[in-house]
Amino acid sequence: MVSRVPAAQRMMRSPVRAACILLAVAAGMSGAHTQAASDSGYPNKPIRMVTGGIGGGIDFVTRILGLGLTSVSAQQVIVDNRPSGAVPREIVFRAAPDGYTLLVAGGSLWIGAVLQKAAFDTLRDLTPVSLVTAQPSILVVHPSVAAKSVKELIALAKARPGELNYASAATGAASHLAAELFKAMAGVNIVRVTYKSGAARQTDLLSGQVQLSFATASSLESYVKVGKLRALAVTSIRPSPLFPDLPTVAASGLPGYDSVTINAVFAPPRTPMAIVGLVNRVIVRALGQPDIKEKYLVGGLETVGSSPAVLTDAVRAEVAMLGKLLKNKSVAYEE
Repeated sequence: MVSRVPAAQRMMRSPVRAACILLAVAAGMSGAHTQAASDSGYPNKPIRMVTGGIGGGIDFVTRILGLGLTSVSAQQVIVDNRPSGAVPREIVFRAAPDGYTLLVAGGSLWIGAVLQKAAFDTLRDLTPVSLVTAQPSILVVHPSVAAKSVKELIALAKARPGELNYASAATGAASHLAAELFKAMAGVNIVRVTYKSGAARQTDLLSGQVQLSFATASSLESYVKVGKLRALAVTSIRPSPLFPDLPTVAASGLPGYDSVTINAVFAPPRTPMAIVGLVNRVIVRALGQPDIKEKYLVGGLETVGSSPAVLTDAVRAEVAMLGKLLKNKSVAYEE
């Protein structure tokens, strides 16, 4: 999640650098790891990718990535599904730092750690490898809302403080943080209504019980097409190929606004940078395949292969943004 310089927005994100962490990780290199990293045949045995849950979004991301890795390396990729929560990260935390056990995780890894005041620190206790996908949301309103643009919605919310409601999933979910970031940057009072299920959230949004929501296109696209909901903008900082006809929130009245869900690959702590580089190159090559990009696009995801430094910056920026929201009591710690 990103925000740029204007005063009220500056709190949301500041530039960060990854070099010091990456150099510190590199310092742990051993002779055996150096020899492994010098082997240009990586991978030369199956890769184990640990992730949380079965059948959910992160499982989909992991399995498509596995197909890509198998295609470019001819090595088997074993997807190791574990219960969501701390289990996947603990497995990878304790694994050998040889590039053959990897964690595929989303923002709940670092956002959850902050909200729960956990001792775990993503960038200290794991080694960033690459971003995999990004998923923007769309800002939608019920047709009864007299706003046909982001600017009009902000003006309406300022004229009617506390009268508009937004539908939200659990604390820390994309629908929650996107809305709270919007409120903080726009300086508006829109009331959160929390739902335990997506079905209930959707029902109340369609009936007008709640007036707006930040949601994935796949969950609401059909209702937007038939006019039951009105899409105002996409939440990414740049236009998205997922929503080619929608402007961004940033370009529609809230400069610097950026809220996307990212998924990424991490290696165990103390993985030598030479090995990280080999893993990164294979992953980026896998993600560059047209069929892999298409599979992700059909699933509502943009493909984003990156350097470890870019992933580090993304995690730091989200943690910093969340810290500001916590400080301003837009979000509360979970007890």
